[in-house]
Amino acid sequence: MAKKSAVNRNERVRKLVKQFAPQRKALKDTAENEALSLEERFAARLKLAALPRNSAPGRIRNRCLLTGRPRAFYRKMKMSRIALRELGSAGLIPGLVKSSW
Repeated sequence: MAKKSAVNRNERVRKLVKQFAPQRKALKDTAENEALSLEERFAARLKLAALPRNSAPGRIRNRCLLTGRPRAFYRKMKMSRIALRELGSAGLIPGLVKSSW
C-alpha cells in the first residue's frame, strides 16, 4: 500500500489540473499564435508561468486504484501488475487467465 499522503497529493494535483485546464489552454493558444505580436505572446507565457505548478497535467502520477502503487501501472485497467495478478487469479477480471505451468 502506498503512503496515504502520496495518494492524497496526487488527487490534489488532479483537482488543480481540472480546475486550471481552460485557463491554461487559452494562455497556451495565445502564446503559440504567431499572428499576435511578440509582446502579447510573451505576456501570455508569463501568465502561464505564474499559474500553480501542480496545475500542469504532466505532474499527475498514474497510480493503482486499489493500492496506490505508482509503478507497473496498466492504463487500460487502472491498476498495478500486482493487483491485476491477484484479481486475475481470483477470476474477478473477465477474459483474463493467469498462466501456470
